[in-house]
Amino acid sequence: MPSDQDSSVYERAMLSRDRRFDGRFYIGVKTTGIYCRPVCPAVPPRLKNVLFFSTAAAAGEAGFRPCLRCRPECAPGSPAWNGTSTTVSRGLKLIEEGALDQAGMEQLAERLGVTGRHLRRLFVRHLGASPQAVAHTQRLHFAKKLIDQTALPMAEIAVAAGYGSTRRFNDAIRKAWQRSPSELRKRRGKGQATSGLTLRLPYRRPYDWSALCRFFAARVLDGVESVDQQMYRRAIRTSSGVGTVELTDKDGELEVTLNEIAPADLLGVVQRVKEVFDVDAPIDEISRALAADKRLAAALDARPGIRVPGVWDRFEHIVRAILGQQVSVKAATTLAGRIALRYGEPLGDAGRERSGLAVTFPAPERLKRARLENLGIIRSRAATIRRVAAAVSSGELSLDPTEPREDFLKAFTTIKGIGNWTAEYALLRAFKDPDAFPASDLGILKALAGPDGAKPSASDVLARAERWRPWRSYASMLLWTQTGAGG
Repeated sequence: MPSDQDSSVYERAMLSRDRRFDGRFYIGVKTTGIYCRPVCPAVPPRLKNVLFFSTAAAAGEAGFRPCLRCRPECAPGSPAWNGTSTTVSRGLKLIEEGALDQAGMEQLAERLGVTGRHLRRLFVRHLGASPQAVAHTQRLHFAKKLIDQTALPMAEIAVAAGYGSTRRFNDAIRKAWQRSPSELRKRRGKGQATSGLTLRLPYRRPYDWSALCRFFAARVLDGVESVDQQMYRRAIRTSSGVGTVELTDKDGELEVTLNEIAPADLLGVVQRVKEVFDVDAPIDEISRALAADKRLAAALDARPGIRVPGVWDRFEHIVRAILGQQVSVKAATTLAGRIALRYGEPLGDAGRERSGLAVTFPAPERLKRARLENLGIIRSRAATIRRVAAAVSSGELSLDPTEPREDFLKAFTTIKGIGNWTAEYALLRAFKDPDAFPASDLGILKALAGPDGAKPSASDVLARAERWRPWRSYASMLLWTQTGAGG
């Protein structure tokens, strides 16, 4: 439950239907037993009849059912690293990736280095709900989105949402909404009839879709992805094979079309989409923190919907960062494209014809002995890429984003050819660390140059950036927009 101070803010947000708070808290109505978003179009209940919850899982665990009018499953999410302990953040990330679908509570706690009892206590303290309740709400909301927005058979939705059986799926839906899955679908219509599966993901506003497209367009890998101001397309590799994803901005949401993605992979792919396009960033908090610096305040005025672009493939991003050491973004992208076309996994004929894409970026196993020098890559960088590929393949270097950043930095920077800039840039985009900061980056130094053009030292930049914590990644993006730079 929120504090009394939070409750007074939530009361005002509920009465005003303030969209800035959508997804940040939920309203349990004691007279109906339903929980709603603060933007629910229904007549606001009397304050004496409501309870406020910081998460949908907490409302569900308290016995409230999701509202069918405002549909809590369609609210923007809250980022896992926002306002929680490190252990809870890592736990949330693992749950998002299906950790509790594959194993139990004790195994999750063991991965996080705590006891199951302590992990539950941390979750209840920070989120108002147990890990199992968080996982249950995630499955429930994703299943409801698939019921409403797709024509997938119910058995496939049960698999996609992580239910062990169709019976468990049916029971969970009926308990939550007092209707069967089929009855819910009839209420919303028959869904789509397209070649792919299309979902709509809400984002926190303001949101600079055009800036994201420009960022990706400057780094597009021919054959792997294509970008323009209206559409982003990408070939991706999942546990079940190769597929494609297409995104466009439509009426204040991201419209996502997935092709050749198996039901069991859908949740993971959708979670990656949300990371890559940073849809859940608490942009109001970020803007308030960074606007205290005059240089960043001016950049925020020009780019109020700034986001940190994520990556589809963490290994690919690291390879591209290595290629980008001391060369232009364009040159590094050209070299990465050659690697993809030579060693990538090809799409099937149908996928090529539909999307115009050809390959996915190669897995580490394909590059640990690759003769990259034949592609125009200098010997030292080719050797570094092979060393990183071998380390990832053997497990010496983990690309698991739930691992402590200190462990990744230690393992990564001990590899010959890897310096601080490459490591921080990997944290910033591949691991979505909101406080990563490549202080020695030339674009950042140029953006912070004095009136005479003199660039500050990296140590001076680090000292200045202390006031930007914990949002230094977003500060980096703002500074790069001023110079047109960025890794």
